[in-house]
Amino acid sequence: MSKLDTNFGFNTLAVHSGTAPDPTTGSRSFPIYQTTSFVFDDADHAASLFNLQAPGFIYSRLTNPTVAALEEKLATLEGGRGATATSSGHSADTLALFPLMTPGKELIVSDKLYGGTINLMAKSFKKFGWEAIFVDPDNPDYFRKALTKNTRAIFIESIANPGGIITDIEGISKVANEGGIPLIVDNTMATPFLCQAIDWGADIVVHSTTKFLSGQGNALGGIVIDSGKFPWRENSKYPSLSEPSSEYNGLIFAETFGDLAYTMYSHAISLRDLGCSQSPMNAWITLNGIETLPLRMERHCSNAIDVANFLEKHSSVEWVSYAGLNSSPYYELGKKFLKNGAGSVFTIGVKGGYESGIKMLEYVNLFSHVANLGDSHSLILHPASTTHRQLSEEQQISAGAGPEVIRLSIGIENVEDIISDLDQALSRL
Repeated sequence: MSKLDTNFGFNTLAVHSGTAPDPTTGSRSFPIYQTTSFVFDDADHAASLFNLQAPGFIYSRLTNPTVAALEEKLATLEGGRGATATSSGHSADTLALFPLMTPGKELIVSDKLYGGTINLMAKSFKKFGWEAIFVDPDNPDYFRKALTKNTRAIFIESIANPGGIITDIEGISKVANEGGIPLIVDNTMATPFLCQAIDWGADIVVHSTTKFLSGQGNALGGIVIDSGKFPWRENSKYPSLSEPSSEYNGLIFAETFGDLAYTMYSHAISLRDLGCSQSPMNAWITLNGIETLPLRMERHCSNAIDVANFLEKHSSVEWVSYAGLNSSPYYELGKKFLKNGAGSVFTIGVKGGYESGIKMLEYVNLFSHVANLGDSHSLILHPASTTHRQLSEEQQISAGAGPEVIRLSIGIENVEDIISDLDQALSRL
């Protein structure tokens, strides 16, 4: 699609961006280019591709037409300049930081994150010599106080998993600007249909495409989207982008590629060396899923607010953490940053603590007990015994995953059936 076409509405872009009819066959459904490699015209053509002097495809670890279509679609929907698809949401987190970090450097991280992300950043990143400094995201000043000369990025989630907590993207982006560092926002729980984080100051956006974007729990993937706005050029904090690259005969990515420098580096070096590429099949499934993203998110959100209202009054429920409720401390932030609803993933606290939480998983019938979210099916999880199990109880509580917490991912079924299933399960407690 041409640049002028970005004036179309979100629903139209979700269907059309990145996936024009196949020019060779006229196929309306975008093809799956299920291949490892691509034939070069001649030796000069091959050399120009490997020297990053010409656009084109070399090897599917680096670039692939189906994966490129997904990258274009999501960059368009997020308002970004370029994107790099990866094999999972976790690999997207690592790839997002790879051009920015070196041993001994720090990133400031919200302490309200998916438990696996906390483990990745607190423990595994130490093996790279990267230090994660965790702060409470409820106050941007906490990020400001954590800034040091070694800080290279700030990482937050727009809607925190599992608690449905809304983060002040705009306020934290101002802190990042003051520190001259990029703000990375994980927008998985919101999707660009609810929140376009770049509009609020994010420099880089990551997603687990496994969740709402594919929408049916059948394709793993992640993506890193670059706004194209951060000033990498002549920035000594980020030598991978601003200084001559030994991997490419002294090429300077920021000088050669301008506002595409970060994305070009991510493909040419990060994917090449980390190898966390998304498969063409998973990219194709996700492309098809995104076409119905607006319709699904509308139903997800409308069902979620009805379920949350019901649960807030239930005698077996201590509390409900959902930004769509007037009682939520995040209600106003939700209205500000989430234009089409507060999402469909939230937590409740069941009376009886850990034991009741475990029993509820056994009592539901319609809900599926899985470690995924963002599926068209309604899903349930007890984070303290699963996704946040490796954390201390103090960390679990800080992340909104205490012993009594149940995470619900509300699907697109009839809301009356969802409520009925939860009611019978809670009544048995």
